[in-house]
Amino acid sequence: MEVTTLSYENLHNHGELFANMFRARHRAFIQHNKWDLPQSNGMEFDQYDTPASRWVAVHENGEVLAGIRLTPTTHRCGIYSYMIRDAQRGLLESIPSNLLNYPAPVAENIWESSRVFVSETVPAAMRLRVQLQLRQEMVNAARALGATSVLGLIPEASRRIGRRVGLECEPVGPILNFDGLDCVCVNINMGPSMH
Repeated sequence: MEVTTLSYENLHNHGELFANMFRARHRAFIQHNKWDLPQSNGMEFDQYDTPASRWVAVHENGEVLAGIRLTPTTHRCGIYSYMIRDAQRGLLESIPSNLLNYPAPVAENIWESSRVFVSETVPAAMRLRVQLQLRQEMVNAARALGATSVLGLIPEASRRIGRRVGLECEPVGPILNFDGLDCVCVNINMGPSMH
């Protein structure tokens, strides 16, 4: 099993991995979760998949087992910035604007995590190992980018999984229900005490 942080600067070094990340997102979010998201050629993408973002992929033999996208809260592309802030500003129909208890931050040391998934094909015996790999590389990548904290909208039950893999996910918004799934905005401290 390998873990790679992809960017527009290095994707040419990783063959099909970048495209496979978007194919795995298609399977996770469109086929499995039945979300109505942009797609093309069996790949899921949105307006936040820009050169400013980074993508962490846990992969084995070309298959993406898990992934996450990191986007700087300072980024802007047209009317869009990052998902949580744009939802708060009322730009996203599918996410309510009251998802965060305070104005969405815009700061170089705060990044957003989004599109987090672990493939449903990962066997139960491997899931914790895959989640640990994903978590560690997310922390490494976020720190390398200068992040001291990461803001994310996650399933509420994932907070327990976060603790299990060493992430303290502090709730910073109300629990909201999306298609029968309780979700909450969290702040994840990237402080040096994390391993």
